[in-house]
Amino acid sequence: MEQAGNWGREPVVFLPGMMCDARVFTPQLQALSVQAPVMVAPLHGGARIDDIATHILSMLPAKFALVGLSMGGIVALEILRRAPERITRLCLMATTPLSETPDQAAMREPLIVSARTGGLEKALQLSLPPEVLAPGARRLDILNLVRAMGLDLGAELFVDQSRALQRRLDQQATARRCRVPTLILCGEYDRLTPVKRHEFLAELIPHARLEIIAGAGHLPGLEQPEAVNRALSQWLAAPAKAGRSGA
Repeated sequence: MEQAGNWGREPVVFLPGMMCDARVFTPQLQALSVQAPVMVAPLHGGARIDDIATHILSMLPAKFALVGLSMGGIVALEILRRAPERITRLCLMATTPLSETPDQAAMREPLIVSARTGGLEKALQLSLPPEVLAPGARRLDILNLVRAMGLDLGAELFVDQSRALQRRLDQQATARRCRVPTLILCGEYDRLTPVKRHEFLAELIPHARLEIIAGAGHLPGLEQPEAVNRALSQWLAAPAKAGRSGA
């Protein structure tokens, strides 16, 4: 892995996707931990994105590089909105800056009911169907891991996170104000947050670099870990820009 020569070795904070824990970043944690402190902040703290962001910020160091996957990317943008001076680098992976449409929010209601009435496993399966991952030998193993993480985290958190996603703010203005080295990662097969959504996000953020991960879908860090690790290493090695994310 490339040595991050221009990076100040601040901690790298990972924010997982909905109903995921540190296991979703296992390859990245193993690769980066030889260079710097790494940590995973769980998406706890309430049923609103701003409450989750506030809770996470209370646990983090004064300065940090931030990596957000899917829902974790949504929370990362809220952290950027609230505390831009604390973020030194930003990576947004398989995510979106947009709020949910009424139709999207309504589609979560039967999943919430299912989770509350003993059907968490079904709700998890419907939330991440197989077709949002790339086809291939890794797909089943990754789906089984996602199921295990979700069942371990439990129905109460599923409901809180679903409500938070339903109520989330549009963060396009936040993205436009970002002034730190930013990497946008997207799997070529991601149907949940497709490539066009990431192209749009990269256009919002000044000087952001977009990298499309071949052979990956919505969880590129597990589907193509070597490519993601390489992209993250290059991101950490990039020179810091003069501006700050609140400029």
